[in-house]
Amino acid sequence: MYPEELVAPMKEELTTVGFEELITPEDVDNVLKNSEGTVLMMINSVCGCAAGSARPGIKIAVENEKKPDRLTTVFAGVDTEATAQARTYLLPFAPSSPSIALFKDGKLVHFIERHEIEGRPAELIAQNLTSAFNSYC
Repeated sequence: MYPEELVAPMKEELTTVGFEELITPEDVDNVLKNSEGTVLMMINSVCGCAAGSARPGIKIAVENEKKPDRLTTVFAGVDTEATAQARTYLLPFAPSSPSIALFKDGKLVHFIERHEIEGRPAELIAQNLTSAFNSYC
């Protein structure tokens, strides 16, 4: 588990643009079980690719005209139980952080794994997401 003072700025990078933190498994279930509409979930992390492209890319993407109804995040290595619960909704994909998931009516419709984030610029992540938003939102 990472110290709160280390991850607070990384969490704030998303919460200041409207992301809701999901801290418990119940929070995750309340958002995803039997949900209607679209939900974007970022599995946040302390790694460099989260800071270098995932968080900046997702912030660009949510400025798109079409965007998910809800923006949510869990933090791997911090909100351990919530992250584990979120990953049950991401099967058959292996655990990956950072990663970004788009759900529509409770079903996973788009997923960006860590290997699709590493080494890619924020603009490319944003382009990937805005394309999914335009299709599903």
